[in-house]
Amino acid sequence: MAAGSLADDIRTKLGELSPAERKVARVILAGYPASGFETVAVIAERAAVSAPTVLRFAARLGYRGFPEFQAALRAELDERNASPLSLYEATGRQDAAEPHESGAALPLAHQTSAVFTTAVAQTLAEIPEHDLAQAISLLADRKRHITLAGGRFTHLFAQYLAMHLMQLRDEVRVLPDRAVERTAHLVHLSRRDVVVLFDYRRYEDDKEAIAQMVRDAGGKVIVFTDAWLSPATAHADVVLPSHVTTLTPYDSLVPTLAVLETVIAGVVQALGEDAHHHLQQSENTARRIGLV
Repeated sequence: MAAGSLADDIRTKLGELSPAERKVARVILAGYPASGFETVAVIAERAAVSAPTVLRFAARLGYRGFPEFQAALRAELDERNASPLSLYEATGRQDAAEPHESGAALPLAHQTSAVFTTAVAQTLAEIPEHDLAQAISLLADRKRHITLAGGRFTHLFAQYLAMHLMQLRDEVRVLPDRAVERTAHLVHLSRRDVVVLFDYRRYEDDKEAIAQMVRDAGGKVIVFTDAWLSPATAHADVVLPSHVTTLTPYDSLVPTLAVLETVIAGVVQALGEDAHHHLQQSENTARRIGLV
């Protein structure tokens, strides 16, 4: 995805590394991001390789030395932890319209159109095909129980996807907000469960904890996140990242909605006539109780 996602870059280049360099990569990924700030000597010891191997690993990633690698990691963490307030203060007020070639200001709608069009196109072009296919397969598997959970803003997306899936198949629920109900649900996780998490910067600790609990129970985890990757992705079976570029201090979730719509379309295709039958039953029930 976007530049700055070092963990994603490391995973992508694993096949290009030597066996010794891959040991360094696995040590860093296992404790990411904190492991990246260890000394060369400590990382070498943990990976059971020589110090020069750690330096060669950094060079393979395109850095002139390990300090430069750590500087890039530090910059990434600054971006990962950015809040709307810090982004606002870093970029200044966004009240000046972008000028056109003629010198006149472009209308705001034209500016946002360019930004969102690019972000959506890049997100869909760069989304891992295997992960997209696996997400669709898991969500269309009617033997599995689907649970969805989001964050401060993204709980809306969890509900959005859940409402679509509820019309297409059984055993779909949003993770309850209240502590007792949430705990009761998580206690009963099993191999049949698929948990879908939405986690964007600033990441929420409970998402990583939930992902780990699902994996410990033998279930599957799907994570929708940004280009810097939520810590929950360390325990995920499927990772669906999106660009979040926008004109405001708030990250844009427009590309995420495009990914969601793509997943929904895939689930409808995968379920085929079963989806049609379930949707028909839902419509009939809603009509009988006066909801449509």
